[in-house]
Amino acid sequence: MMPMEENSDEAPASYFIGKKKDIIKAKRVSKFMNGRDVLVLYHEGKFYAMDAHCYHAGGQLENGDIEEFNYKLCIVCPSHKYKITLAEGEGLDSALDPKEKNPVPLWFSKGIKQRVHTVLEVEGDIFIKMSEVQGWIESDYYQKEQQRQERQKCAQICAAD
Repeated sequence: MMPMEENSDEAPASYFIGKKKDIIKAKRVSKFMNGRDVLVLYHEGKFYAMDAHCYHAGGQLENGDIEEFNYKLCIVCPSHKYKITLAEGEGLDSALDPKEKNPVPLWFSKGIKQRVHTVLEVEGDIFIKMSEVQGWIESDYYQKEQQRQERQKCAQICAAD
């Protein structure tokens, strides 16, 4: 991925993802950029970007359903059904009141678990500005080279079967 040119005094470079119309058509695009696997989603007229592998166990979020929980759009990890808000990367969990006859799940935040990135549109092109949040976010674990190599080995084994 080639970064957009920016002055060194300004924010980090933005990385070209593709043409807006192509991403809208595809709905989801995964790219490796700046040492990270990033998922770009288009849903209900808006673009979102986050680390491509779930913070919990590295599941591929590209294959996750998008659902609303607690009035927030979330991607549901296909591996273990973890809910992650598209806009903030917040992990959501539910609890039930066992005393209720027909309990309704109550959703609560587990905090920011998934690193999200900024989507920029420039003249019909889509760029990603990488997250500038300092400190450890749990999805960072699955961005290490060791985990990337393990995923590649697993994919090769699955393809051979």
